[in-house]
Amino acid sequence: MSKPVRHDYGAEPDQFLEVSLPVGDRPAPVVVVLHGGFWRARYGIELARPLAADLAARGWAAVAVEYRRVGAGGGWPTTLQDVAAAVDALPDVPDAARLDLTDVTVLGHSAGGHLAAWVAGRARLPAGTPGADPRVRVSAAVAQAGVLDLEAAVTADLGDGATVGFLGGTPAEVPDRYATADPVRLLPTGLPVLCVHGAEDTSVPLDQSRRYAAAATAVGDPVEVVVVPGDHMVLIDVSGAAWRRTVDWLADRRTGAADRTTLGS
Repeated sequence: MSKPVRHDYGAEPDQFLEVSLPVGDRPAPVVVVLHGGFWRARYGIELARPLAADLAARGWAAVAVEYRRVGAGGGWPTTLQDVAAAVDALPDVPDAARLDLTDVTVLGHSAGGHLAAWVAGRARLPAGTPGADPRVRVSAAVAQAGVLDLEAAVTADLGDGATVGFLGGTPAEVPDRYATADPVRLLPTGLPVLCVHGAEDTSVPLDQSRRYAAAATAVGDPVEVVVVPGDHMVLIDVSGAAWRRTVDWLADRRTGAADRTTLGS
């Protein structure tokens, strides 16, 4: 595995990504890792780095993304614009030839799970809205305890008003923003999606994954919900069983279970 290489996709301090490449010289399937933290500035890319390092060690080209968050220039619409710009910058990163851009999975935890599912659906956005007209199309998404139904998140007051803070108002006050930002409203994506959720999660309840999966299945999208023992943070413990379920799903989707050892799982 190579040392992560930074690439700035914008001029602001939080507009950068870090690329970790696996051993070898062939193009590798890509996993873009989006950290969580209820879109707030006090949580950053340090949450994504262990996941990216583990993925690169297993054979993926892993891309950890930093983006502007609420309290540091983020929120509506800049957080969405940053994440879209980061994914679209993949052809421009150092050693871009090592990235198989025909196989890009976007993975995120908590608010990062929201962003991952949003990236999966952004091709459906009308021209001129934040994130529309993607340069890089993704192939799959993984939402780890994702905030996937924003209106339900407001009703449940997840993160003590985090969604309202992120979008600058309630669904009644800024309905157009919710129409653009809410993953459940961007279905169908036509992409395989894995929703992994801790059974004892009190930060983002399991209902969030189940609501998204039910809506996606109703319109024909292949969405799988995996419920694992544990709380909100168990999903990003790279030594734990929950993370192993995630990398197994990635390996199965890429090569089939019989070839899983090729990716070092």
